[in-house]
Amino acid sequence: MDGGNAVVVGGGIGGLAAAIGLRRIGWEVTVVERTPVLDDAGAGISLHANGIRALDALGVGDAVREAARPQYTGGTRVPGGGWLSRMDGTALERTLGTPIVGIPRSVLHGLLRAALPSECLVTGAEVTSVDGTGPQGARVTLKDGGEARDADLVVAADGVRSGIRARMFPGHPGPAYSGSTVLRAITDGPVGLASDFELTWGHGAEFGHIAFADGRAEWHAVLNSAPGVRHRDALAALRDRFADWHDPIPALLDATRPGAVLHHDIHELVAPLPSFVAGRVALLGDAAHAMTPNLGQGACQALEDAATLAATLSTAPDLDTALAGYDAERRPRSQAVARAARQAGRMGQQLTHPLAVSVRNTVLRLAPSRVTLGAILRHADWTPPSLAPGAR
Repeated sequence: MDGGNAVVVGGGIGGLAAAIGLRRIGWEVTVVERTPVLDDAGAGISLHANGIRALDALGVGDAVREAARPQYTGGTRVPGGGWLSRMDGTALERTLGTPIVGIPRSVLHGLLRAALPSECLVTGAEVTSVDGTGPQGARVTLKDGGEARDADLVVAADGVRSGIRARMFPGHPGPAYSGSTVLRAITDGPVGLASDFELTWGHGAEFGHIAFADGRAEWHAVLNSAPGVRHRDALAALRDRFADWHDPIPALLDATRPGAVLHHDIHELVAPLPSFVAGRVALLGDAAHAMTPNLGQGACQALEDAATLAATLSTAPDLDTALAGYDAERRPRSQAVARAARQAGRMGQQLTHPLAVSVRNTVLRLAPSRVTLGAILRHADWTPPSLAPGAR
């Protein structure tokens, strides 16, 4: 179909990627973000081959590769330091054309933002309502008398607590607490690491790190916890919790400023949505399929959404057909990945019973490397649909 105009609600990774894709096929795009300043908050992220391929389709894959660090070495360990499984990044690269890469969220966010003209971004603008049922398109109303914006399409990329999703599907229960909370940070400076990526599983706890190209590292600690629990000194609490865990965990904590630690409870959409589309509104990213981080697929699925939405709009004869195609393409896959991530968490970080932990560890130690590789390929081996570039 010919190019139209779209309003993307949410200036995160998924929203920016969607805007890039829409502009790539010749659409006029405005990204509306409620925060007044895009300060690129966040820690680090791993991108699997499917996320990199989506970025390639959007025209920004090379820039991300240049800024990221490939993950060739690492794997999963136990608190004492023994290995449960090893990651073979070279085998992944040979099979998929790229290894997993690690990159600070702020850097990825900045690269996506740089691919858009500055006039596309409207910050400090909170959306109060979206009407996507009009015969001629959709209307977005902004808070405090802000100018209403008319569009052919609204892309709701407003996160796990999406207000647009709640209005589209008022009977849906919304996000549910996963039972886990995550604390994470980026080290203040370079740290000496023997591997690119590691996870360590204890009883109801996980500690992991991602090494970056500049020598710094992101670390995260995922803990079974009641929701809302916070610590006056989060770094001190983590030093106590992981005091007897293997190197380099203590060193990573010691290399972190207390004020740099982020703490968020993990919520997900357990009840699947009946559709990612309502009228002229399309849900994307966490607004559509918020999932636990256990497979490292949350951002990758949002990038898949963005590439697929642009591709269906570029090839379908009309908007309704394009949105129906987007829903049919994205909903089954992303919801299946979300279910798999939930199960991975239950069998990984959330597991507490000593016998169950022992059985899991034995199975992982005995599993051939091809089994570990296959588990990654199951979700990472995705090919984006053809995206026909437009005038932009």
